[in-house]
Amino acid sequence: MAAIAGLVILFLLQQPSGAALSGLWQLEQGNVKAEGPRTVMIRPDSSASWGKETVRWRLKPGHIMIALGGEWETYDLKLKADRLELSGGDLSGKITLKRVGPWTPRPPGVPLPEDPDKQP
Repeated sequence: MAAIAGLVILFLLQQPSGAALSGLWQLEQGNVKAEGPRTVMIRPDSSASWGKETVRWRLKPGHIMIALGGEWETYDLKLKADRLELSGGDLSGKITLKRVGPWTPRPPGVPLPEDPDKQP
């Protein structure tokens, strides 16, 4: 039983946290849609921004969920140091983002988007 608990704890410690994901990320490899972001600010308050768009995100083991248009879009996620690999969801292939700076707070007046699970 202790061995199983140890494996579970080890697994949880290896999962990225909001703090580990926080920062300014820039597209390094892969393709996104023409209007897709090339630079993304991920904050520990579960918000992310690119251009004029601000979204909410949530982590699940091995995945990041991003609230787009009132629904969750789920992506496979791998974080290694300052490289973030995403695939699945609405992406046509794997993309890699590189952390290029620290996170900054949401500007005043920009609210944290609603959680789609809690909308009526």
